[in-house]
Amino acid sequence: MAKPDLSDPITLRMPVDVLADIEAIAEATERSRSWIIVRALRTYLMNEGADVLAAIKGREEIANGEHANIDDVIADIDRIIAGKVA
Repeated sequence: MAKPDLSDPITLRMPVDVLADIEAIAEATERSRSWIIVRALRTYLMNEGADVLAAIKGREEIANGEHANIDDVIADIDRIIAGKVA
């Protein structure tokens, strides 16, 4: 397996209780603290972080004129509903 591209080392301060949990998990799973922390960060990025990144992308799309007018969207929805009811 190829090694992943890694950044330069970073310094991180965290609450002692969080570090204790990380160390306990690392020991129990025979993984490094770094592995546990990267895994936790990836999980964050897939969940809450993904929402933030999506908002950033949406703002960029709006700034670039890539959006729909809400009145047009509502009109389309009304037409769809009217067609299904009739």
